[in-house]
Amino acid sequence: MRTIKRAALAAASASALLAGPAALAQETPVAFTGATIHTMTGPSGTGTVENGTLVIHNGEIVAVGANVAIPAGAEVRDATGMVIMPGIVDTHSHIGQVSGADSSAAIQPDVRALDSINVRDSSIARARSGGVTTANIMPGSGFLMSGQTFYMHLTDGTTIEDYAWMDDDGDIMGGMKMANGTNPLRENPAFPSTRARSAAMVRQHFVAAQEYCGGDRSPRDIGMDAMCEVLDGSRLVHFHTHRADDIMTALRLRREFGFNMLIQHGMESDRVAREIAAEGVPVSAILVDSPGGKLEAANANIESVGRLEDAGVFVSLHSDDNIVDSRLMFRQAGIAVRGGMSREGALRALTINGAVQLGLDEHVGSLEAGKMADFIVMTGDPLSVYTDVTQTWVMGELLFDADDPEDLLMATGGYGAGNPQLNTHVLEREALMLEGGQ
Repeated sequence: MRTIKRAALAAASASALLAGPAALAQETPVAFTGATIHTMTGPSGTGTVENGTLVIHNGEIVAVGANVAIPAGAEVRDATGMVIMPGIVDTHSHIGQVSGADSSAAIQPDVRALDSINVRDSSIARARSGGVTTANIMPGSGFLMSGQTFYMHLTDGTTIEDYAWMDDDGDIMGGMKMANGTNPLRENPAFPSTRARSAAMVRQHFVAAQEYCGGDRSPRDIGMDAMCEVLDGSRLVHFHTHRADDIMTALRLRREFGFNMLIQHGMESDRVAREIAAEGVPVSAILVDSPGGKLEAANANIESVGRLEDAGVFVSLHSDDNIVDSRLMFRQAGIAVRGGMSREGALRALTINGAVQLGLDEHVGSLEAGKMADFIVMTGDPLSVYTDVTQTWVMGELLFDADDPEDLLMATGGYGAGNPQLNTHVLEREALMLEGGQ
């Protein structure tokens, strides 16, 4: 993966050389001085450096610390009074108009989220305005298995490949979305109508996958090929599950078939926190203070992630955008702290913990020399409601700047911001409502 991304950086450098003086300026080292820097390094804490300096060059972090030598000829940016921290790693998002499985079957591991994502959709820029630099883009949860997820690097590109995290073999990275509980239940012969039937269908599919993967894999089945990656541990299962009993069912399936799993949502995971911790299974959590009409979210509480932390469960926080707008991720962390999570744990849950869960921590999630220059600049305490994200840098490129009016619209605009067609439609609808129209 590092080789692939370094190759991308080298290609970008070559393009800059061909593009002339304006592009060459991007090759100049940049040093941010005087900032409070939350590096997120070490096994715990925030690794905070006061009056710190961050130096970046060619898309990577060159140095970070309190006594850092600034390279000759570097562009120096005074960040006094500002806070710098790693970009957010959102472990569960639906930006980019993603889709997945259809109603033809409950289990569809062959479907790939990457084949549906619109990289020009404004939701990606909106997420960057909130500080998100990496996201796990997921198909929906109305299926027992809705397809392969896509690990997105929120760079600036024109194709899905430009946004892809890739492994050492050059393969696009992602997990496998699974779900239980009420979402996959339907009055459709191809789907389960009870929780028990859901588990039975999944077990039978895994048994079939074991037979396929242990044989000559002929004739080729692209869905089963993906299942082989699940079974050998190279493709992480992202398991949508809410209720405590559903979580235990997911754990039983994991024990039986040996796949790696990240619990997604886990609204009642605090009720079985000891069991989750005993199995070493991490949780990607969401905190919603207005759960609405979803019955499985009836027991949602802001204390859950604090209890998971106390039990020793490795926790990240996610948006499930648009359930929680990507621009409100720091609000989630603040709610987590209000509910009993440590301040350090909440900030790590937005950054390095998610990177570890997705297997990307060698490259992002903390600010260290040699890692990618993915970071955000803020006006103050990350957990304060008065703090704004002013800049988001991805691979050393400034991709959100609050001083740019178009970028600011992404950070402050309502539904449809940044999409002229959609925004016009929303405004027209609101105008009709004001006039008493339908």
